[in-house]
Amino acid sequence: MLYQKWEQQNAPKPPPAIPALPDAVDKSGAVPGPPASPVAAAPAAATPGPAAVLHQATPVTPVKTERVTVKTDDVIADIDGLGGTLTRLELVKHRYTEDPRDLINKISALLGLDSGKAPETHTPGEGFVLLEQTPERFYVAQSGFIGDNLPNHKTAFIIQPGPRELKDGEDQLEVRLDAAGTGPVKVTKVYVFHRGSYVIDVRFEITNQGASPIAPSAYFQIAHDGKPGEVQQRFVSTFTGPAFYTEADKYHKIQFSDIDKGKAAAPPRSDNGWVAMLQHYFVSAWLLPKTADPRQQYEFYVERVEQNLYRAGAKLPLAAIAPGAKASLDVPFYSGPEEQDKLATVAPGLDLVVDYGWLTIIAEPLFKVLEWLHKWVHNWGIAIILLTCLVKALFFPLAAASYKSMARMRVVGPRMQKLKEQFGDDRLKLNQAMMDLYKTEKINPLGGCLPIVVQIPVFIALYWVLLASVEMRNAQFLWLHDLSSRDPFCILPIIMTATSYIQIKLNPTPPDPVQAKVMMIMPLAFAVMFFFFPAGLVLYWVVNNVLSIAQQWQITRTIEGAKERTRR
Repeated sequence: MLYQKWEQQNAPKPPPAIPALPDAVDKSGAVPGPPASPVAAAPAAATPGPAAVLHQATPVTPVKTERVTVKTDDVIADIDGLGGTLTRLELVKHRYTEDPRDLINKISALLGLDSGKAPETHTPGEGFVLLEQTPERFYVAQSGFIGDNLPNHKTAFIIQPGPRELKDGEDQLEVRLDAAGTGPVKVTKVYVFHRGSYVIDVRFEITNQGASPIAPSAYFQIAHDGKPGEVQQRFVSTFTGPAFYTEADKYHKIQFSDIDKGKAAAPPRSDNGWVAMLQHYFVSAWLLPKTADPRQQYEFYVERVEQNLYRAGAKLPLAAIAPGAKASLDVPFYSGPEEQDKLATVAPGLDLVVDYGWLTIIAEPLFKVLEWLHKWVHNWGIAIILLTCLVKALFFPLAAASYKSMARMRVVGPRMQKLKEQFGDDRLKLNQAMMDLYKTEKINPLGGCLPIVVQIPVFIALYWVLLASVEMRNAQFLWLHDLSSRDPFCILPIIMTATSYIQIKLNPTPPDPVQAKVMMIMPLAFAVMFFFFPAGLVLYWVVNNVLSIAQQWQITRTIEGAKERTRR
């Protein structure tokens, strides 16, 4: 209770709420007019440059546009006629997990108390909505052109008739949109959805029907508010924000806070790469194809458009299109889960979005082993148990050395207590007597700690593997329906707490009474965190504790038995 009170008092102030965007889709699905861009920060200049065009306001004249919903075996997508923007994307094979705060809401409801929490916006079990444009959330994929009489993401498009659902036996589905009011330049935007894929091909077809050549520049950007994709689980923090990759500059991600402070820098120009928006378990990315001419390069950008609204993208100048000539530009867009075995095949470097931090060199092999085990047992819960057993077997000698040291400390525990009674408050003589005892019994006081220190990086890496793997989402194991969310019945955290107490009982009792009391309180303190941890992580710790208890109990019994036989 004290911790929670301290947390409430010292928590940073929440970011201001996103203002109601004029072109946001309301809950009824209607599009109010006249539409205006959420990224309209300043009116366009007389001769707009690239930045001005991206910021320019929508014409005052109301524009009526329609919205179409496309269904495939993997996604349900909404395409808005205003800009031909992808405004909603639901991943039908990924479900919402239970909000960790919902436990508080349920308990408060039973007690007749007001928990002070807003009601859930999504029900567990519904398809996960990745892209979304509502008054509460803004996360969309925009694209268009910079130049006179060329459509941008604020231009009205006419959606052509055609199928809206991928039928059995079909491998792809096209949705065509024609830009309205672009004068002598005809622009068609084509979305191509594929069966069994989260990659959506976005193609622009340009026909110059005028008398003069045109030299358009295309842009592809992702706009996102400053909120995390899902409610962050207590004690678990993950990254949400833009990321870039080029062959020369490699991969780097940018914090929203750095954008606010003006410290964010997009990579230099390149003829390849991708620009993405990351959140826990999921990524959306424009996959920029390598240009035919190395001199033709993408210009990357990242910026804050307005309070709590950001965008990241890339611009590409196209070759001049002569009168009567045609041109096309195809840029794939990936929006889906961070499935590590598939991302590398989608685009070079895209698998780097699964970020394990400074322990990547250890975490990646651990995940490969976990994935290999899953292919054999076909259950992620069992794979976690087997992986934990393998890691414990790998460090068996080190753990054995640690437990032997602890067992010897337990054996000499009564003698240490007598020394404390003998020397009383004379700390100098007490320490000297204890050192003599350690030498006589051949005990290293740090012998129980050093082997554990060596194992810590591996265990932390395994922690991040389980935390970052989207494969844990909706993965079932026994009574658990989702290894990425907390245990709804709190069975694993209770077992975790019990095993922690057993471990403390097997360890030597600290000579200092205060230390002994702190050690007894520690399992309860950790239990508070583990009640909110993803079940997959708690399962790993439970199995690790059980194996440690078995090993430590056997070693302690052997050493204590040998000591007893020596006395006889």
